[in-house]
Amino acid sequence: MQKIHRSLLITLLVSSVSFSAAAKDVTVMISGGFKAALEKLAPQFEAKSGDKIILISGPSMGRTPQAIPARLARGEKADVVIMVGDALKNLEKDNWLQPGSRVELADSSIGMVVKEGEPKLNIKTDADLRNALLQAKSIAYSDSASGRYVSSQLFKKLGIEDKVKTKAHRVERIPVASEVAKGTYAVGFQQVSELLPVPGVTFVGELPEDVQYVTRFAGAVTAKATNGQEGKALLNFLSSAEAQDTVRATGLRSVTAELPVKQHDTVQ
Repeated sequence: MQKIHRSLLITLLVSSVSFSAAAKDVTVMISGGFKAALEKLAPQFEAKSGDKIILISGPSMGRTPQAIPARLARGEKADVVIMVGDALKNLEKDNWLQPGSRVELADSSIGMVVKEGEPKLNIKTDADLRNALLQAKSIAYSDSASGRYVSSQLFKKLGIEDKVKTKAHRVERIPVASEVAKGTYAVGFQQVSELLPVPGVTFVGELPEDVQYVTRFAGAVTAKATNGQEGKALLNFLSSAEAQDTVRATGLRSVTAELPVKQHDTVQ
């Protein structure tokens, strides 16, 4: 009986050591738009795979040192990057990614917030949005894809570019909604999925459809990935049917992984 117990104990110990040895740390550099979805889905992936996800946050683009391209350029390690589709395309051109590893993950629309307790503005139509921005004391937008669209195209489309240029401000690196929550700015624009998790603000709504701009988020395995196979498994899981309820719950729109990215899917 003692021999049986010893054999069973040895088997359990060996199994435990083997599992620990097989488990990998999957390092993911990720921008804000898909971060809330990944944080909710990470425990499910870790339970299924035995691997652990390590998140490193940073904008998809911009001048801040925390931006994902800047992190990679100075030698920071990652197995996977998840970011705005156009920025990912630039990394691919510069040979930072494994060829053919890109996976389409979600589409993200732009929305607006005000500080919690302030009147919830009406932005259902272009005229409503134009009036709200003309009345706002200050406007904030991000230094990434959504902000580039707001500053370079949205104000022009609404015919108010000259009228708001002195009160429109770019927020670098940190969530726009966090600055609105502090009262630094009256209204703020960013991807809906980046606005919803921030406390202290009221989500007003998405931009009217005819002036909306949808940004594609995608992921890829880096060229210097230590655990590239595990990273690709993570991307496949995030784009799978079982992940879509969570993806949509964070303010994103599902995409079909096989669909090619069209020109209008991403902010230029």
